[in-house]
Amino acid sequence: MSNSQQQYPFYFKSTIILFGISLVCYALFVLSDILAPIAFSLVIAILLNPMVTKLQKRGVNKIVAISLAIGLAFLIVAGIIYFITNQIVNFGDNLPQLKLKFNENLANVQQWLNTHLNITIAKQQKLANEALNSSQALLGRTVGGALGILSLIFLIPIYVFLLLYYKTLIINFFHEVFAEENSAKVSEVLGATKAAIQSYMVGLLLEALVVAVLNSVALMIIGLDYAILIGVIGALLNMLPYIGGIIAIALPVILASVTKDGYSTQLAVVISYIVIQFVDNNFLVPFLVSSRVKINAFFSVLVVLLGGALWGISGMFLSIPFVAILKIIFDRLPEMKPWGKLLGDEVPTRHKGEIWQRKRLRQEASNPEKEKSL
Repeated sequence: MSNSQQQYPFYFKSTIILFGISLVCYALFVLSDILAPIAFSLVIAILLNPMVTKLQKRGVNKIVAISLAIGLAFLIVAGIIYFITNQIVNFGDNLPQLKLKFNENLANVQQWLNTHLNITIAKQQKLANEALNSSQALLGRTVGGALGILSLIFLIPIYVFLLLYYKTLIINFFHEVFAEENSAKVSEVLGATKAAIQSYMVGLLLEALVVAVLNSVALMIIGLDYAILIGVIGALLNMLPYIGGIIAIALPVILASVTKDGYSTQLAVVISYIVIQFVDNNFLVPFLVSSRVKINAFFSVLVVLLGGALWGISGMFLSIPFVAILKIIFDRLPEMKPWGKLLGDEVPTRHKGEIWQRKRLRQEASNPEKEKSL
């Protein structure tokens, strides 16, 4: 039997696959400071590509078109940062009073836990310190070190410029790597990938804008201080699938506990955010985040957590587009289609074993003479 026809046992193949996945994950973790900015730059370049193409069609020089697109994106991001910074400065003016009230409430909560649940204050402080250290580590993997800070300010715009400038070269590379008869399939995968990322990211930004308005209006009606700041932060956190929405509710509840007496404000905040989440999940996400690739809820949560473990907050944001690309590739490779179906959100009504068993029984019933001969 030739080597090409040799069949390896399942345990051997699965071990090799698991080893390869582990090696890739280890490389992604070790090289996160280098790869995460490149991944962000790739997503941004795909978002800016339509604008660059339109400018070039109108006769604008390629370098000028790319520079204008990057400049416009920079102004938008700078405007958002300036707005949030102003809100944080106003929040900081009253921080000493808020800190004093927070410490009073925290002492009451600690005493209640100690009295009713027998959790000592020392143990509570230990758990709080462990949670704080883990959150700092998560944030540190995102902007930790000089290279991480440098990439946010300097490297990402350069990467975006170079990716847009060498776009044709990169696309030609993918076509030349594969055989010429696969050129149509390569073009289909690249086109679907670009469309999926653009659809997902543009929809995500529009969703964040609408959620920010809804959050801010709801908090202002409730009478919570710093409503706009908390509403915008909640909308940004909501961009993290499933997990961000839970954290977004916790922030205004904590602020209400510090600034307001009683529990009516906290209850109003929880009810308002539940209504907003219902509107978001049932109306905004289906109509705005209209990605051509649908990832089911289980793998969405799983890859967000895995992305956070590998690349921190950056990995949480990039995990869904990355899995969307994988699903596009899986759906177009016959041997990988089962994996594409596993990632998708289409839930079959019957499992394959039942269908195949009924099919076999029908074949046996239609060929009784063959069954007797056997």
